[in-house]
Amino acid sequence: MSVIQITFFTIIISAVLLHTHSADFYSAVMPQTVTTLTGSCVQIPCRFNIPNFEDKHKRAQSIYGIWLKSRSQMFDPDSFIAFNSSKNIIRGFSDIQMTGNLSEKNCTTVFYNIMMNHSDRYYFRLEMEPDIFRATFNPNSATDSSKTVRITVRDSPQPPELKPNDLYYVMEGTTVNLSCSAEAPCPKQPPTISWSNIPESANIKTQLQEKPDKTQSVFSYVTFKASYMDHRKNISCTATYPRNTSNDSTVETTTMLLVMFPPKETHIITSSSAVSIGTNVTLTCKCKASPSNDLTYTWYKCGQEMPVFWGKTITITITQSNTGRYSCIAQNKHGSQSSADVQFVAKGQDGLNMRLIVGCVGGIVAVLTLSAVFCTRTKISNRNRKKPSGQVNNIDADFVNTVRGIMINEQITSDDETLVIVYYEETDISKRQNYCATEKLFNHDEYTEIEYTLC
Repeated sequence: MSVIQITFFTIIISAVLLHTHSADFYSAVMPQTVTTLTGSCVQIPCRFNIPNFEDKHKRAQSIYGIWLKSRSQMFDPDSFIAFNSSKNIIRGFSDIQMTGNLSEKNCTTVFYNIMMNHSDRYYFRLEMEPDIFRATFNPNSATDSSKTVRITVRDSPQPPELKPNDLYYVMEGTTVNLSCSAEAPCPKQPPTISWSNIPESANIKTQLQEKPDKTQSVFSYVTFKASYMDHRKNISCTATYPRNTSNDSTVETTTMLLVMFPPKETHIITSSSAVSIGTNVTLTCKCKASPSNDLTYTWYKCGQEMPVFWGKTITITITQSNTGRYSCIAQNKHGSQSSADVQFVAKGQDGLNMRLIVGCVGGIVAVLTLSAVFCTRTKISNRNRKKPSGQVNNIDADFVNTVRGIMINEQITSDDETLVIVYYEETDISKRQNYCATEKLFNHDEYTEIEYTLC
């Protein structure tokens, strides 16, 4: 081997070693992987650093950025160039734009109209002319990918990320906080996010945010007060991606909201709306509650402070002694609620059907407080009457005193020779002296009017 050949070989080796050594001092920062959709674009956030950049930049007449596909070639990179800003070269893509300012060490680039065959690994190369600096920011080993970016192209997007992503437990009246995020590989065409099954009063805030690796995502936050009506609702977050295709791509993620609350809408269901003495009536206490597996049911009769039955469903055999008003209380660990009243009205043992009356008053406490005065609900008129002789005589004072403790103070007008008795339960005044039933006037939903006259 001649001296000239040896010297040339030595120069080549020295250049390679010098390039390799200098590579330890320059670096590029970019995400290792970006995922995008066919027909969309993808933005590669990129920054670089080289020693004495400001000095080199002052001496350089021009600065260019180049993107290489698959692998870099130190001596012949042209066959692998996807983009060269100095020569306006774009290969394999409809458009590529370097949006970053190279003078500020920003090499961010947008690749447009992505296709499936664009999935590959890409390298960035910087050139500062004339002959100031040239370097390809490629890894030092096959396992090091920190200085490259892999573009992965899909036909359909990944579903958005919804947090919390498991069953979401919240107490009634507290604030529900949900977040949904969707990747935005093309910030110029970010996805839109919509919510379903949330209250109309919910507050929604949506914005484009940068992640630690400098890629971007659309984040949407929703807040609202939890109501028992929201229990077991499937709340969905939907991301819609615009693309240069015939249809947009829509993906969805769902989570279930579980609201903890005390019994609501407590009411009694009866097996029959009209019953008679000796028949059985089944009463069921129904409510909405969460949790519902620890519900207890307690039954009360008007006028009695102690419970009379326990359990969700009870059966009562109708007799004269157990007629009256009944209610139930449903309870779980978060609280309790009383139902409206159900009333059994007996008209005696003459075979007439009894009516089942559902009261409109809800609370058991109010019922127990007023029971001493209102449970029997017998009404009687104590208007003075005239005897046939024309003399005025008080109406059977002893009888009036007997019923005064259970009657409601309401006067009912009538003709001079008649007495109208309005009653809920058995009140047969004809058994008293001087009065005979002459006419059954009419039945109301809650009472019956019967006309009596002096015999």
